[in-house]
Amino acid sequence: MKYATRILHNGNELDPRTGALSIPIYQASTFHQPDVEHPGAYDYSRSGNPTREALENTLAALENGTHAYAFASGMAATASALSILEQGDHIVATEDIYGGSYRVLNRFFNKFGLETSFVDMTRLENIEAAIRPNTKALFLETPSNPLLKITDIRGAVAIAKAHGLLTLLDNTFMSPYFQRPLDLGVDIVVHSATKFLGGHSDVIGGAAITRSPELAKRIYFVQNGFGAILGPQDSWLLLRGIKTLRARMELQQQAALFIAEWLRRQNWVTAVYYPGLPDHPGQAIHRGQASGHGAVLSFKTDAAARALAIMKQVKLWSVAVSLGGVESILSYPVKMSHASLPASERERLGITADLIRLSVGLEDPEDLVADLEAGIR
Repeated sequence: MKYATRILHNGNELDPRTGALSIPIYQASTFHQPDVEHPGAYDYSRSGNPTREALENTLAALENGTHAYAFASGMAATASALSILEQGDHIVATEDIYGGSYRVLNRFFNKFGLETSFVDMTRLENIEAAIRPNTKALFLETPSNPLLKITDIRGAVAIAKAHGLLTLLDNTFMSPYFQRPLDLGVDIVVHSATKFLGGHSDVIGGAAITRSPELAKRIYFVQNGFGAILGPQDSWLLLRGIKTLRARMELQQQAALFIAEWLRRQNWVTAVYYPGLPDHPGQAIHRGQASGHGAVLSFKTDAAARALAIMKQVKLWSVAVSLGGVESILSYPVKMSHASLPASERERLGITADLIRLSVGLEDPEDLVADLEAGIR
């Protein structure tokens, strides 16, 4: 079965009880047990819910995994996946990782004895050099947020396997439509399902997916123990959003490339970061591990004042903190997604006041370009 077909036909598209073409919202907290000595499949919705289970099975199918777990947010998924590690463990993580991931590693897990080293993973030797005797995991994000740096997933996995380490990868930007890290040897994939999986800016959710039964048990233990589950209404919204994943990703990617190429021609733009551009660092590696380039790009203007003027003047672009919706979103990382990073660290990474991140939606790209152009006048 072709992947585009599997998005819609993965065994979770029909309600087995009624044949409905939309899985019902099982808005129930608890379930009757007709035989207390032989409990049914569901007892309490924190531990399992039919709507959430259909979503989780769909997510596993999309990532070519065997087990998936849906959480109340992308950060709940990330934090829960990281919670399978132990006190005293050490993580090597992508240095320009999503600001929320940086924050939870640096200001939450560190309180419980989990150590993290942030390195430039575009060079595999940096990963190798950061490994300590107590290192237990690599945490990758590729393309990274917001500069879309590329990590060689196969190379990182090879290093991890040589040292007996787990690999976790945030696949939010690409979605499983364009990149499936489990096929490349990654152990656990996490998503902010709020973004491209949901696709309509109407739901908050997250996911963790694996092929390992042993890791699945450990993730489920955290999901059930912490209880940061996705509710049935939000599970249904994600199931609905996923049905249009192919159409959205293809059209949004086309528009993103159009806009990236236009930005490169502007004399007030000093840099464009998009894996679809032939001179993007790591583009050849990216093309070998992903089937597309996605709909997120970033660019730098010739002055911070110009970046601010654009954000204040645009009419079609929404100025917001998220991405991946059908509407185009313009974001200011230094004040939004990466505000939790120390200013010195942002500056070192190149996340500066002249940087704008774009999430391209379904509007006509020529209109989006005209709106950006109007913002500089």
